[in-house]
Order: sequence, then structure tokens, then C-alpha cells
Amino acid sequence: MFLVVGLGNPGAEYANTRHNIGFMAADEICSRYNFSSFKNKFDALVAEGQIGGEKVLLLKPQTFMNLSGNAVVKAAFFYKILPENIIVIHDDIDLSVGQLKAKRGGGAGGHNGLKSIDSHITPDYNRIRIGVGHPAGKGPEVADYVLGHFSKAEQDIIKQEISLMPEAVEVLIKNGVASCSNFLGMAAKK
Repeated sequence: MFLVVGLGNPGAEYANTRHNIGFMAADEICSRYNFSSFKNKFDALVAEGQIGGEKVLLLKPQTFMNLSGNAVVKAAFFYKILPENIIVIHDDIDLSVGQLKAKRGGGAGGHNGLKSIDSHITPDYNRIRIGVGHPAGKGPEVADYVLGHFSKAEQDIIKQEISLMPEAVEVLIKNGVASCSNFLGMAAKK
């Protein structure tokens, strides 16, 4: 069984912001693979389905970004899902809009959702990183930026990136993170 986590913040005011790109990806996966409807469980919205012949639990934590690990650890513990079968999809300000990368493990890079998950389980899980670009400043400018909306020009690129997420997750589940990374690299060149 796999746990696929899309990171974001609950509430209409955060919908379609840079920090909620993980929620957008989770919604796309849910729709593409005809998962069950999302239900409240584990301090998250949870849907169930199958990808590549594997049972998958799709999770959108409802604890706000900084506490995402609370929901992830509850679901992982309940279903006895090991970190190598956890896939977290999140925004990455160190990647420009249009860049997609996958890796296993690593640092949080200042991402509070990843810091929370790392502290609850371990940093050794799979990550699909969706580039959202970086603001000019630091500190408060970064917070305002990730909680801001995409520009009109960025929206078309983001829509394309989100459309790749179901297949990227399937490649990762079937063939591992290196194959997923290759898939994303090839898709970005098209």
C-alpha cells in the first residue's frame, strides 16, 4: 500500500495558491484514477483507490502546512505504511515554474510542511517537487509569495505540471523514484 500526500493549507482563501499545489495534484490524481470521494480522517481529507495495481491512500492534510506531519504519521501508522511507500507532492521555491523533480529523502529546504513530516516519520520518503519560483526577497516576502496566487502566465504552465502528476505517481509506484525523475525530466522538455 502507498500513501500519496498532497501538501497545502485548508480553506478557500488558500485555494490555488503556490503553497497549495500539492492539493491541486491530489485532486488531479483522485479524478484521473476514479478514487473514492474525499472523507475526513486522520486530520486530513482522505480518498482511496488504486494506481498501477497498488492500493493507494490519497491524503490532503487539514492541519495547515506547519503541522502536516500530524496527519501523515497518523495515516502511516494506522495502515503500517513504511516511508519508502510514502510519496509527498509539494511546492518548491528553489525550482522555477515549469521545473519538476523527484527524489527520495533529503532536507526540508525551509519548507515547513516537509519539516513537520521529517520530524514525525523520517526524511527518507519520496518527494515530487513542483517548481513555483522564488521571490526576490527573504523572510516575510517568501511567506507572502507562497501564499499568493499564480500569475496568468504561470497558470497555463502549472495546469500542465498538475496534469503530469497522476502519471508521475504511477511511474514512481511501479518503477521507483529514479524512473519518476527521468519521466519528469523528459516531460519538462516537451
